[in-house]
Amino acid sequence: MGFPQKLYTTKEVCAAKELINQGYKHDLTIDGTVDFKVKVNQAIEYLKTAGYYDFFRTYVKEIIEIDGITQLRETEISIWANQYAVENPVDAASLLVQKAYSMKEYLDGELYYGGNAEKRSIVKRIEFLQALKEKTTDSAVRQECQRLLDLWSESSLSF
Repeated sequence: MGFPQKLYTTKEVCAAKELINQGYKHDLTIDGTVDFKVKVNQAIEYLKTAGYYDFFRTYVKEIIEIDGITQLRETEISIWANQYAVENPVDAASLLVQKAYSMKEYLDGELYYGGNAEKRSIVKRIEFLQALKEKTTDSAVRQECQRLLDLWSESSLSF
């Protein structure tokens, strides 16, 4: 049995969770304009650099460009993203980690939305930025990670 195409039922979620527990990884696909794909692929490279790529493709099978609000589509195991969400590939990579973490919580049967869940997923986003900053050899990427970390630390949310 392969990975379920959709995750609507308890049976489908349980089957997906079982496969993930056995080490299943999705073959990630990206659907969108050429510019969108370039930016997403750069973000994916940052996931690889920081050591988050396997985590990401455990919980997300596709990233689709939309003309609307960027969102995790849990039942479709996908992220719908607009061009603005991927404009900065470092920030986009951190967003992808945040959404993958929410997908993990969904599959784990945890409350994956709302205030506390949002806080937990943002913590994962910040952890990713710290890991990328430490592991990259590109000084511009390190500087961008620090800039984004500074923005998160200045936010009204306490992490």
